[in-house]
Amino acid sequence: MKRKIAIIAGGDSSEHEVSLRSAAGIYSFMDKERYDITIVVLKGTEWTAIPQHSEFSIQNSDSYPIDKNDFSFTRGGVKHTFDFAYITIHGTPGENGILQGYLDMIGMPYSCCGVLAAALTFNKFACNHYLSYFGFHIANSMLLRRQPSAVSYQPSEIAETLGLPCFIKSNVGGSSFGCTKVKTVEEIYPAIERAFQEGDEVICESFMKGTEVTCGVYKTKTKAVAFPITEVVTHNEFFDYNAKYKGEVDEITPARIPDAIRDKIQAETLRLYDIIGANGIIRVDWIIISDQINLLEVNTTPGMTPTSFIPQQVRAAGLDIKDVLTDIIENKF
Repeated sequence: MKRKIAIIAGGDSSEHEVSLRSAAGIYSFMDKERYDITIVVLKGTEWTAIPQHSEFSIQNSDSYPIDKNDFSFTRGGVKHTFDFAYITIHGTPGENGILQGYLDMIGMPYSCCGVLAAALTFNKFACNHYLSYFGFHIANSMLLRRQPSAVSYQPSEIAETLGLPCFIKSNVGGSSFGCTKVKTVEEIYPAIERAFQEGDEVICESFMKGTEVTCGVYKTKTKAVAFPITEVVTHNEFFDYNAKYKGEVDEITPARIPDAIRDKIQAETLRLYDIIGANGIIRVDWIIISDQINLLEVNTTPGMTPTSFIPQQVRAAGLDIKDVLTDIIENKF
C-alpha cells in the first residue's frame, strides 16, 4: 500500500507564492508509484487539502478543509489521513518550528528539523552567533527590535560600527524580501523600515566581499551526503529576489573553487548539520574571502523548484532527486 504524503506549503510570510512553487517542484520529483500525494496549503487558520492526480494543480482543483485535531480531511464521506508530511513552507509557520511542534503533538513524522533547530535557524542573528562559538566565521552585525524598550541606534552609529556598504535585512524573512544593501548613512533608516515590514527584528550586517557559494547536504541513518557546491554570481548589487527568481544571476555548479576549499565547505556544512540537530535536506550559504570560509545563512527548508539550488546540485552529483526525496521520507520509518 502506498504511503500517504502531505506536501505542506504556503504559510503566512511574503514567501507564500515561492513556497507554492517549491511544492510544485517537490510534487514533480516525488515517486508517484510509491506515494499517494496531497498538497496542503496553509494560510492563517485556513488549512486546505488539495489531492493531486496526474499533474500538479492548486487552481481549479477540489479542496477540502483540514481537521486540525488529527491533520486529516474528509472527501466523499471518507476520512483521509497521512503517514508523513513534507514541509516546504518558507517562513512562518513551517520554517520557525511552530508547525513542527503541532506535528510532534499529533505524532506525524516530517521531512525537516524539529522545533529547536527550526526556531534557532529561523532567527538568523541568534543562529549565526550561536554557531560562532563552534568556530564558524560570521559577519559583524547588530540586532534591532521594534519594541520601544529595545536599545535604539542612530544611523551614524550603525555606519561607524559596521562600515559602509552594509546590509540591512529582516531577522526572520527569506528570499531577500526586505533586504537592502545600503551605501550611505541616509539610506539606513528607510532600509530599516523596509526590513521591519517583514518582521519585528532587523539585522544590520557588515558587507563581506568575496565568492558566494551554497552547499546542500542531508543525512539518513546509513549515510551522509554533501552535494556539489554552487557558485553564485549575481548581476545585481547582491543576491536579491530578482536574482533568485528572475534569472538575474549565474549559478555555477560545481563552483569554480579549489578542491581543498570545496572539501572544507562540504565538511563544515555536515558538521553544522550535526551541531544544530538538522534533519532532511538543508542548504548553507557561505562566502569565501581569500582562503577563509564565512557563514552567511542556514536554510532548513530550502527552495525546491526545478531551478533551485538543491535540484541543481543533485543533478550535478549524478543523483536522481526522486531517490533523494525517497531517502528523506523512508528515513523516518
